[in-house]
Amino acid sequence: MGINKSSSADEIKKAFRKLAVKYHPDRNPDDKPAEERFKEISEAYEVLSDPEKRKKYDQFGQYWKQAGQSTWPGGGANVDMGNFDFSQYGNFEEFINELLGKFSTPGGGRTGNYGYGNQGTGYSGYSGGYGNQTPAPNREATLKLTFSEAFRGVQKRLNLGNEIIDVRIPAGAKNGSRIRVKGKGGNSPYSQNRGDLYLNVELTPHNFFAFEDDNLVCEVPISPDEAVLGSTIDVPTPDGMVTVKVPPGIRSGQCLRLRGKGWVNQKKGRGDQLVKIIIDTPQHITDTERNYYEKIRDSRSYQPRQHLQTISL
Repeated sequence: MGINKSSSADEIKKAFRKLAVKYHPDRNPDDKPAEERFKEISEAYEVLSDPEKRKKYDQFGQYWKQAGQSTWPGGGANVDMGNFDFSQYGNFEEFINELLGKFSTPGGGRTGNYGYGNQGTGYSGYSGGYGNQTPAPNREATLKLTFSEAFRGVQKRLNLGNEIIDVRIPAGAKNGSRIRVKGKGGNSPYSQNRGDLYLNVELTPHNFFAFEDDNLVCEVPISPDEAVLGSTIDVPTPDGMVTVKVPPGIRSGQCLRLRGKGWVNQKKGRGDQLVKIIIDTPQHITDTERNYYEKIRDSRSYQPRQHLQTISL
């Protein structure tokens, strides 16, 4: 962890982070010496992380903050302003001892502001307190569910790297739903705190049901005679089969609404199921069926294209 005058910003940051973690107040509660040490480290990092401030320190030593001001601390005490040589120190902590211990400001001590800006250290400006910790990072993962699991809710065991997490998925999750699992995110490098885990739900497509907001949509075929005469049909729902009455004269594409048979919404209750009717024209018919269809054609009073006679440019 040695540091010298030519040390890069990354090397300085690495040395600082190690000491900052060691002396941070969260890891040393009610430890005044550690708190003071943390302040000292922060001030030293402020010098080293800013090229302009570092240049001033090379010139003015401990009085780099007052450089250029008309009034100096300590009533005009004599100060050695020669160039400062980092190479005389074995490591970063030894340098801080020298910087903030042996050369402490005469006649008034250190200033009260120990800010060190946004240097990617996880802290942002110290001013008489412990500083503001960057929150522990959250993390995200994709959670794949079947329609049945999402509709009813499910207990899932997730393998996330080197951690096994048991999660209860509430009923009603959909594509794009985000489920928050508190305290299962990334670890903070400065405390024992953890961020949150966000699970992004991805549903396996169903071969019959589709979504329309909180409603479920399905297509159900009927025969031409059922469309003309009406019928009673069985329709699958998430709760099982239900009997549905098809009114006479229904057209292909019309929807029948089954109230309360749709998707689960934790706040609004169940949505509806929309049954889209598709008139399925037979591709193969028997001779008897053909005979009846020909009789219907010959006696039909309904002319489906009669309105086209009035259309022109």
